[in-house]
Amino acid sequence: MRTESFLEKLKSYRIFDYDFKLVLMLVALSIIGVIAVGSADPTYKSKQIAGLVLGLFMMVLVSLMDYLVIIKFYVVYYIINIFFLSLVFTPLGKSVKGATRWIDVGVVFQPSEASKILLILFFAAFIMKYKERVKKIYFIFICFGLLAPPLLMIVMQPDLSTTIMLTVIISCILFSAGINMKFVITVLAISIPSALLVIFDALADKSILLREYQQSRILAWLHPEDYANSDAYQTLNSMMAIGSGQLLGKGYNTNEITSVLNGGFVSESQTDFIFTVVGEEFGFIGGLAVIALLLLIAVECFVIAGRSKDLAGQLIATGMGAWIGFQGFLNIGVATGALPNTGIPLPFVSAGLTSLVSCYIGMGFVLNVRLQGKKYF
Repeated sequence: MRTESFLEKLKSYRIFDYDFKLVLMLVALSIIGVIAVGSADPTYKSKQIAGLVLGLFMMVLVSLMDYLVIIKFYVVYYIINIFFLSLVFTPLGKSVKGATRWIDVGVVFQPSEASKILLILFFAAFIMKYKERVKKIYFIFICFGLLAPPLLMIVMQPDLSTTIMLTVIISCILFSAGINMKFVITVLAISIPSALLVIFDALADKSILLREYQQSRILAWLHPEDYANSDAYQTLNSMMAIGSGQLLGKGYNTNEITSVLNGGFVSESQTDFIFTVVGEEFGFIGGLAVIALLLLIAVECFVIAGRSKDLAGQLIATGMGAWIGFQGFLNIGVATGALPNTGIPLPFVSAGLTSLVSCYIGMGFVLNVRLQGKKYF
């Protein structure tokens, strides 16, 4: 965007249209994240603060631009996304605990997290360009055909949780775009029995559909007592830690001898199991605060989507709402034993610069959609 056009666009914004309550909720959730991460592993605290500062800067910068100008380059975003995902399988790829999801280019970067915002922008622009074809079945297959290459590369890392997340996000975007309801009903009629089939398959002596570790995780979710010393170990200890926090928790960075976290019984507590830290140290009240903030942020995104001046803005805000809402539900569901164990960060709370900054950039677009949205007097 040229400097002159940027300044002209900036002058057209009204300060009262800036969604300060959304910003406050994001900052409040991120502060909880900094506190929780610092308690889980003090070595990550400074990085988390740096990520918060960088994320806020990027959010404000993006929010003052024109998303319609930015999404004109949607094809470039798709190519960049494929390029960075492919680098994972080169010597630049970095493996941690059997998963190769990062690249080391001087700084460690997780392309699958950046994929979420890049694909939201791509599909928002792509669907708006061909919006008259949205109700055609073939167009939906084209969209999922375009989604397939990045999904396959993410599955190969392997990263099933992010694959599920991207599928949910793009499905919500397509639903918001107004796809044919007959197709939605058909997909639900197929997917629900398929999910039950996967569970029944996991119960078999030898699964046909699942890898061994995937079958073990589902079995550990269904019968945790039988896997207390293996696949269910992490989840059972997480539930114990959250329950031990009771109403008000044991206090920040508690040194109580009964602390499950301090005893080292929950690994990766600064990332995938960060909600465990919140539950043990800040109790039911702290956990409820995190859930309420995630829910309110997601709802605010959907409200902004409804006020958007065009389809692209609606789809961007919808995609971000689906991202924050469903990923938060997935992470907390794993920490509380409601869902099978799968590694995925808690938005704005878990340690991880790529995830945190990507979330903030996405929220910058949502704020810009709000700034340019329909005015109500």
